[in-house]
Amino acid sequence: MNSVNFFEVLKRSLSGPLVSEKEFNLMVSKKLKEVVKEYDIKFDGENLVPSDDSLADDVYKAALDFYSEVGTYCMDTERVIKFSEEEIKEGLKNAPHKAFFGEGKEAKTFIPRKPESKEPPWCHVGAGIAVSNEEIHSKLVEGYASIPEADSISVPALAFIESVPIRESPIEFYGALKMLASAKEALKRAGKPGMPILNLVSTAASQIAGIAVSAAQFGLKPSNGWLVPTYPELKIGNNELCKAAYLLSWGANIGAEYSPLIGGYSGGPEGTAVVFVANCIQGILVLKSTYQLAWITNVIDRCSSTKDAIWALAVSGQAISRNISFPLIQLHYQAAGPTTKMLFYEVAAGMIEIVASGQAIETAHPDRAVEIDYVTPLEMKFSVEVAYAATGMKRATANEIVKELLKKYENNIKNAPKGKKYQECFDLKTGKPNEEYLKIYSEVKKELKDIGVPIE
Repeated sequence: MNSVNFFEVLKRSLSGPLVSEKEFNLMVSKKLKEVVKEYDIKFDGENLVPSDDSLADDVYKAALDFYSEVGTYCMDTERVIKFSEEEIKEGLKNAPHKAFFGEGKEAKTFIPRKPESKEPPWCHVGAGIAVSNEEIHSKLVEGYASIPEADSISVPALAFIESVPIRESPIEFYGALKMLASAKEALKRAGKPGMPILNLVSTAASQIAGIAVSAAQFGLKPSNGWLVPTYPELKIGNNELCKAAYLLSWGANIGAEYSPLIGGYSGGPEGTAVVFVANCIQGILVLKSTYQLAWITNVIDRCSSTKDAIWALAVSGQAISRNISFPLIQLHYQAAGPTTKMLFYEVAAGMIEIVASGQAIETAHPDRAVEIDYVTPLEMKFSVEVAYAATGMKRATANEIVKELLKKYENNIKNAPKGKKYQECFDLKTGKPNEEYLKIYSEVKKELKDIGVPIE
């Protein structure tokens, strides 16, 4: 049997079962409850980074059953894009099990890992958090690219162009061009002009602006990566399918982007873990992605640092790394901001969970990734250092360390300290952190060593 091609996916988006969005949501919730019960998947607050391979495999099997039943909902056509279990298995078998990014001496191969692997993870450095001007944007990109272990970067989004807020598609286009010019120049200054950007195009929130700025005359190479979002839970629109069609037509790397929500239609952490794996399957079959970028948040606390989100990410990450072996980058949203110890505690818990569970990392996302300018290269450097320290760590050890870290920040999640903006804790001329932030960074590294993290 041949895998279902992209044109067949588009045909099914027009001819699949016709249901309302409300009906689809109810179908998702109903089927999730069934598979969670059938496979006896239970959240365990004492084993946030589980060592139980059978649990990970059961989550994968549940996701396979679940996705073959519900499929993907196209919001514009109100049709369900469905695949048989045989088509899903064939699609996963024929999926790309490695990805190729970058140009010149920055060209690299992204190879998936297994839980407790002794191979360092792919380190995707940076975040698409918005910044207020090109000067800060440029300094951030240079800072990210200068981290020696960085394999790829996410570039910040520009919130303004010539003091005009970037909100609508025509302005987005010009803002995205400014962003790309800033990023390219910063990469040259860092001596890494070929380093791949994997969150294209962050300033262009609309798909049409992202397509427009990716035209050949603007200099982007297909060895970068373009994110195509899907929506909770298991939904996509015609604009996203159009962007995927455009990218596939010239061989560009598609990154399926998704974020299941604990407390939404996924229910609790058990259902959310299943949906996370189903999203991975969806990204391979529907979008023909070569890599994926994904996270889980709790809808109440709006971050990934809670016990339920950590567990769901660990279990789903292990399910994918053991059974699909696909280039997946996991990330966490932190509640606290720069220049706070809490941010570093949250980052450390997230990086250790991701690496021990066999996935690649994206670095810190302070202040729930919603505050303009609240991001710096120091927490990115720290993220990579923790990720490398966690390489080869047993899941049981990771679990105990994560629980120790939770004791340091869990009670403050709802009232997390906002911290400081880049320009308040970094020198704009030198691009270096101030003494206050360096002191906090050094103190937390010592604390990590004290609880068993072999960080340099």
